[in-house]
Amino acid sequence: TSSHTRIGILNNPSSKIKEDNTAIARGILAAFLTQNNSNLKSFLSKLSKEETAKSLAAGTKIIKLLTPGMDGDTFEKKYNTLGLDLIKTHQMFCQEVLKLLPGQMAVISNGR
Repeated sequence: TSSHTRIGILNNPSSKIKEDNTAIARGILAAFLTQNNSNLKSFLSKLSKEETAKSLAAGTKIIKLLTPGMDGDTFEKKYNTLGLDLIKTHQMFCQEVLKLLPGQMAVISNGR
């Protein structure tokens, strides 16, 4: 959130939710819960790059991808304890309430 914009993320995966295929989703959620706006923005920019996804798929630990200024200890604790239930809840909300198909993307806007 800022004086101009608010953003939130809901995950709507198209595949079965497992530890090994949710590193980016869990990283985003952990960052939202633990970082300030400027650190969050730079980390999300880094996570959105294709080479980051490839690196994580190849086995790089997400902790190695933290950007300067991030509170690494707090992020790591949240990332390691963030269960898959939250992502499953997001998926259920997207499909049952928003009527999205698995993996379908949407932008929802609500002005202040």
